[in-house]
Amino acid sequence: MNMEAHFPSKCQTVIGPLRDALEVVNGKWKLQILVAIRSGNHRFSDIERSIPLLSSKVLSKELKDLEAHHLISRTVHEGPPVMVEYEALPYALTLDPVIFALRDWGVAHRRKVTGKDMLPLASAQTADR
Repeated sequence: MNMEAHFPSKCQTVIGPLRDALEVVNGKWKLQILVAIRSGNHRFSDIERSIPLLSSKVLSKELKDLEAHHLISRTVHEGPPVMVEYEALPYALTLDPVIFALRDWGVAHRRKVTGKDMLPLASAQTADR
């Protein structure tokens, strides 16, 4: 019997930090929102329009979470009209390797499973509904 399997310390050196990372970027929206902001969409409505199927309620919650984790900043410009802008903070750049690795893996996975490259965005929206 392999006794190491009963001692989780080696496993925990991976699982603990992985859990910490997933706590920050969990769900299907947070990384997409970061990409949208980093791509020049700084206002709420611009971010919402740039990510298909993302509701205002979910976007609002996710923006608060990203701000709490020091990945984005929120700036209110007094009006009229009042304008709120979101900006990626330098700390968000540390997620670039993760984002690009996930993108590359996603492309390879779709190709492996479906034999196709990414669906055009309009087709992806219809397929998800």
